[in-house]
Amino acid sequence: MDTPGKIIAVHLNYPSRMQQRGRTPAQPSYFLKPASSLAATGGTIERPAGTELLAFEGEIALVIGTPARHVSPEDGWKHVAQITAANDFGVYDLRAADKGSNVRNKGGDGFTPIGPKAISTEGLGEGDWRVRTWVNGELVQDDTSDTLKFPFGRLVADLSQHMTLETGDVILTGTPAGSSVVIPGDTVEVEVDAPNAPGSPTTGHLVTAVTQGTVPFGDFGSKPKVDDLQRIEAWGSEEEHAAAVAAGRATPLDGNEGNDGGSGSPLTDAIRAQLEGVAVATVSAALRKRGYVDIFIDGVHPNHEGDTILGTAKTLRFIPFRPDLFKEHAGGFNAQKRAFDTVNPGEVLVVDARGVRGTGTVGDVLALRAQVRGAAGIVTDGGVRDFAAVQEFDIPVFSQGAHPSVLGRRHVPWETDVTIACGGAAVQPGDIIMGDRDGVIVIPPFLLEEVAAEAAAQEKADAWVADQVAKGAAVDGLFPMNAEWRAKYEAETAGANTATENKA
Repeated sequence: MDTPGKIIAVHLNYPSRMQQRGRTPAQPSYFLKPASSLAATGGTIERPAGTELLAFEGEIALVIGTPARHVSPEDGWKHVAQITAANDFGVYDLRAADKGSNVRNKGGDGFTPIGPKAISTEGLGEGDWRVRTWVNGELVQDDTSDTLKFPFGRLVADLSQHMTLETGDVILTGTPAGSSVVIPGDTVEVEVDAPNAPGSPTTGHLVTAVTQGTVPFGDFGSKPKVDDLQRIEAWGSEEEHAAAVAAGRATPLDGNEGNDGGSGSPLTDAIRAQLEGVAVATVSAALRKRGYVDIFIDGVHPNHEGDTILGTAKTLRFIPFRPDLFKEHAGGFNAQKRAFDTVNPGEVLVVDARGVRGTGTVGDVLALRAQVRGAAGIVTDGGVRDFAAVQEFDIPVFSQGAHPSVLGRRHVPWETDVTIACGGAAVQPGDIIMGDRDGVIVIPPFLLEEVAAEAAAQEKADAWVADQVAKGAAVDGLFPMNAEWRAKYEAETAGANTATENKA
């Protein structure tokens, strides 16, 4: 087959993959792959140096025969001359570099093997095709084109509204469930056939061997970056990732390491110790001095009397319920499940439920999942389902109270790790969340060190004032301290510090 002028790939098309991803698009979306990414059967693909998540995607590839421009969905299939097999490889480590364009993560040399044979579409329909993929001889993908949300003719018609599809252009039509990660030493095979057609025509097996690249990325472009969500999405599910870890094929989740609320978090062990016993009210006063007055997550209360919470924010956003959006976004590994499945030790899961109390946003299973993963707590401005069961867990949960409803009454789980509003406060991933019986506040990370120091000092002074009041001192002049009382306080604390140093 001649080198195509364009290689166009569809993001999501198979319902099995949509279920796995937890979203169902209303219309197809696309990205382009460069011709330099093409590779033949029997070739190799390099997993780039410094990456870990090279994923395969077995696909049915359409080869355009007669050019198509402004054609109808009913006529689109007529412009497809041949069908062949393709493998749409991608590196999840580079997905963040180019957002949806996939230039770096799917455009590498050898990242689009295609072939080995092309089958004529003459006499065959667009629903007659099957794609199967094997990894090291094990069948991992098996689906048919009659299940597609966006049939081949519709893809051709849609694309022809925007550009002329020319003879030889290739359209990769999406991958079914089963896409996962391969490592150096693995062999991937993709076959497309028409099993019910006369003679059962087949492309043969498109074989690609995975090797390890050795050339590192330079400092003049985006570097590979991996997080737990990327690992879980790349492997297909947390269970599949865990099995791969057990088999020595995958890197463990970062959430199993450390307890400082996330790499690079300003919430160090020293600051945690400094804030031990410091009231939220005291910290809020320090923030007020700096102009931060809308930092309260209002209306939430702890599920255990005496609970406190301190950690780094991980966010989850719900939007108002709508049947079509719920159908598209609430199934599979949806945003709610992703948030609870990827929360790290020391993080507080903060849920934007728009202040709607009349529905559950957290239940016993999800709360237990967060506890098992080492989360520092959960804060939601909505309700909690299975409230009595959640109370039995150790994890602090701050909410508006109990409500028995399940997901789907008032909310659609929408996205994670974005800026949200919770209880009237803006919360960004990485903000510091602190709570006690008085309430929950949000501390911007860059203010944490100075606010913690000031609040700790103020808490110490307030304790001294309370002691003076208990001894019978009048409040006037003492709270807040005037110059006379301030001098007494500083003299006593200086003496106490000296005594402590001498004992040491």
